Amino acid sequence: MLDIYRVGTREAEELVQISREARIKGWWHPYSAVLVGAYVGLEAAARGIRAYEQLVIPGLLQSEEYALALIRNARSSDPPRDIDRRVHVRLARQSLLTQEDPIYLWVVLDEAALSRPVGGEAVMREQLRQLVEAQSLPNVTLQVLPFAAGAHAAMDGPFAILDFPDQVDPDVVYVENATGGLFLEKEDELRKYHSIFDDIRSVALSPEESTTVIESLVEEPLWRSRPRDSGST
Repeated sequence: MLDIYRVGTREAEELVQISREARIKGWWHPYSAVLVGAYVGLEAAARGIRAYEQLVIPGLLQSEEYALALIRNARSSDPPRDIDRRVHVRLARQSLLTQEDPIYLWVVLDEAALSRPVGGEAVMREQLRQLVEAQSLPNVTLQVLPFAAGAHAAMDGPFAILDFPDQVDPDVVYVENATGGLFLEKEDELRKYHSIFDDIRSVALSPEESTTVIESLVEEPLWRSRPRDSGST
């Protein structure tokens, strides 16, 4: 076909290579039964991710026990084998941060996500320690958005902005929900989410201040300072 349409040698080689790569299945393909949507593939192709998380630690920064507790509670009706496979995929994705050419990850994390002891106190303490370790990576930036910031631009919910190495590929915004997620690519949508991220990072604590806060929570967790609601009135 390339010969018929008299495509130049260089362009033909590029197209043939694209065709070959398209037939190569990603490492996550065997887990397609427990994955919803195309996010994992786009994440693997991205150069960087800027994200806001409201209630949970981002998947790329989760400890194994935290991920297990989170997925087990969110999908209590799933068989144990599927839950284990979801945890495996989530942990495998984290290699993007430490591979030879790692992606950059910039997260603004609401203080609420640090205040809920997912999996219990021991699991959450270990998760907080893992966040401190991740912050030491040169390609990871983590900012805590404190309760004291009050209302902010991202009150509508969490999102991730993915950008890609090739300039012809526009950014993509991913907004997650319980049944998968929504991808946004229109220019006005991208501008909106870029603006939201800029707003929240400007009012969040600096990376250094955020590390200090997280370290302090390991020693004195917020959930221990608040009495548990027994349900009585």
